[in-house]
Order: sequence, then C-alpha cells, then structure tokens
Amino acid sequence: MMKAEKHPASNPSEAPMLGDHLAMDLLNTEAMVDGKTVDYWGSGEDVLGWMARHGIAPADADGPLDLEALLARGRTLRTLVRQLVEQRKQGSVGDTAPIAALDAYLRAHVSAPHLARDSEGGLTLTRQARAEPVASMLGRLAEATAQLLVDGDFDLVKQCQHPECVLWFYDRTKAHKRRWCSMALCGNRHKAAQFRKKAAL
Repeated sequence: MMKAEKHPASNPSEAPMLGDHLAMDLLNTEAMVDGKTVDYWGSGEDVLGWMARHGIAPADADGPLDLEALLARGRTLRTLVRQLVEQRKQGSVGDTAPIAALDAYLRAHVSAPHLARDSEGGLTLTRQARAEPVASMLGRLAEATAQLLVDGDFDLVKQCQHPECVLWFYDRTKAHKRRWCSMALCGNRHKAAQFRKKAAL
C-alpha cells in the first residue's frame, strides 16, 4: 500500500489518534484520503514512531530492533485485528483460525514480574518484557485487542458515519451518541455538505 499522502490531522503524515482504544487506533493506521487507501505504516520506522506515540517502547535487547520484521508482522497483526473486530461487530466470533493467530501473538508476548524502587524510595511491582523486542511490542497490541474482544461493548465499537471515512472508534461519550471519528474532521465535513445542499435548493 501507499505511504500516507495527507490526512486532516495534527500531523498529516501520522495516523490520527482518535479511536479512544489502542485496537481502534491500530485499525486507523489505514485510512481513506481522496477516495484512496492510505497506509501510515510505510516503513518499520513509521510503526516504531506510532508505537512511541502510544507509549510502547521496545524492550531492552542485546541487538538492534528488526524494523523489517516489525513492519511485516505489524501489518499482519493489523489485518487480523480488522477481521476479528469486524466479525465481532457483526455478532460472530468467526472461525477458530483468526483467534488462534491472535493467540500466537499473545503467547509470544512473554513477561515476568519485576520488583524495583520507585522515585520516592518505595517499592513498585511491574511486568517486564522477556521476549524478543518485536514480539513484545506487538504483544501489547494483541493483548489490547484480546481484551476488547472479551470485555468490550461492541455497541460502542463504531465506524465513522461519514461516507468517505473508514476510521474506527470506541464511543466513550456519556450518551453513546458519537457519530464521527472527530467532530473537527468528519463532523464539520458533514455539516458543510448539509449547508451546501440547503443553499443549492
């Protein structure tokens, strides 16, 4: 797929962070711009930058991070997540093959408890990645997706209602009436189109 050309976001070369859930933002690394599919993950560096924006850093490793593997395996995971979210949205758990494929990402995401002192001298217990860096990073995305599939309210998993937008979001608004990926983006585009229609009458 093409690298990002343009998208009405704060930085047009970066995928918008409008999904209100890590799995939704993962799906939104592909978008429609001027009727064409745009892939914001054109390189391993793009994936790494996106991960950093979400607070996911590579685990400490002896060697360099394999950016080609991060791109290839990240895109495969994204396709898998899209399939699972769409199936779950339609009220189906689908066949076992995609579930098993997601589970493979989860099994590769190995971590262990880590006890350390915090900044105030107290103790803190965290989990520390023990797998190779690519598996650890993508495992975070797989875990967020699995949690959504198990516990998420799929009435609140929505796609933007603008006909030229394919972005997803988790509707966390109080009334659960959110229609657009962003009011500033597609909401305003819809209002402008409605205004033009009325003006033409």
